[in-house]
Amino acid sequence: MSEFVMTIDGATPAPEAVFEVLNPATGEVFAEAPECTTRQLDAAFDAATKAQRAWKLDEGARRSALKKMADVLFAATAELAPILTAEQGKPLADASVEVMASAIWCQYFADLETPPQVIQDDGEARVDVVRRPMGVVAAITPWNFPLTLAFWKIAPALLAGNTLVLKPSPFTPLTTLKVAEMLRDTLPPGVLNVTSGGDELGAWMSEHPQARKISFTGSIETGKKVAVSAAPDLKRLTLELGGNDPAIVLDDADPALVARAIFAGAFNNNGQVCSAIKRVYVPERLYDDVVEALAASATDIKVGDGAEPDTKLGPINNRPQYERVSELVSDAVAHGAKAVTGGHPMDGRGYFYEPTILADISDGVRIVDEEQVGPALPDIPYRDLDDAVERANSTHFGLSGSVWGTDADRAAEIAGRLECGTAWVNTHLALGPQQPFGGFKWSGLGVENGPWGLSEFTELQVVHRSKSADGLNLGTAGLVS
Repeated sequence: MSEFVMTIDGATPAPEAVFEVLNPATGEVFAEAPECTTRQLDAAFDAATKAQRAWKLDEGARRSALKKMADVLFAATAELAPILTAEQGKPLADASVEVMASAIWCQYFADLETPPQVIQDDGEARVDVVRRPMGVVAAITPWNFPLTLAFWKIAPALLAGNTLVLKPSPFTPLTTLKVAEMLRDTLPPGVLNVTSGGDELGAWMSEHPQARKISFTGSIETGKKVAVSAAPDLKRLTLELGGNDPAIVLDDADPALVARAIFAGAFNNNGQVCSAIKRVYVPERLYDDVVEALAASATDIKVGDGAEPDTKLGPINNRPQYERVSELVSDAVAHGAKAVTGGHPMDGRGYFYEPTILADISDGVRIVDEEQVGPALPDIPYRDLDDAVERANSTHFGLSGSVWGTDADRAAEIAGRLECGTAWVNTHLALGPQQPFGGFKWSGLGVENGPWGLSEFTELQVVHRSKSADGLNLGTAGLVS
């Protein structure tokens, strides 16, 4: 691996300290990343503040830059994918898709039109409602999709006229650092600054006086801390937090077909997706067939080092998450659940865990009630559909969910009863740059993607132009205090 550096004001600051980055397939150190100091973080925010003054003035230049960024990412896919696999663990094919998805997000926002809204245009006045940039955005990204989720923030924030200081997860900093270095010739210095470091760096960013907006993706626990840090300065927030996403199988579903699709929706990225299926509610009469089909998928899939060409599921990304999945599965078995497949760590090096299907389990067990984020799926039988919907909603989580059945209209009606930001019908994890994504309850504040996500990086401004002959029309000014 080459040297990895931070990008601050379009340059490489000399590292004052470094931290180790592990390959989760081996559990061994394979690279180092720079540890950002408070002085360097201040320099990053200073650079972003200065760069934003000119960056916000030329929308055409911003759109052009986003298109060039997409070109850089597409051209660098073969170089970036192995780095992403080495630090995150996902198969090379999935890593390539992640890089290309980041480019697609840039292309989408480069072409997204944002016309002002005219709310009055008559003989008295023209009144436009327009979107203005916020200033400097502090962006903090997670380890499961380090590059894609960075560009969920970078692309709309830059289009809106903001500049960024971004921190990737300390488990997966390398690909993001490398991309920022590649983009230096595409963006003016200071527009995109990428730092690296641990949780303390994230806290410094959340509290930094020059950040006007914080966009955070991560756990609910950390998201609450970010909100507390942002409150004294009234920083704007977008928080995309955890999910415990239910799938409800209806009694008219085909067990074999549904099980294959649900397995894909639960075990994508080895289950390390905030909006992946985390629990499945199955009618009693279909229960055994669905569990058997899910178990067959779990048994057949190839688990291994993401660098190997036939690997479909890689390792869990980091030791804390590996230990959490192990703990939750052990707790479920101790409470009477049956591990139909899996149920144990895999032999050998790295953070590999057997794909696990849990049966004979219900609500009240931790792996059903909490967010596991790993390759273990609890399957819960139900007798009454209304009760299943109630149980699916009886949680602080509300990110996404799905309903599966032959009668799509009936399934859509049930999906509409789910208390979550995205309710899918006969699919799961169907996402795109044009589609808003966010959560109910503790699963987040605000949304990302589409024009709605772009708006999250702007402030509303009313531009009122009087058309009176003397220019002194005060309208209703005398009626308000």
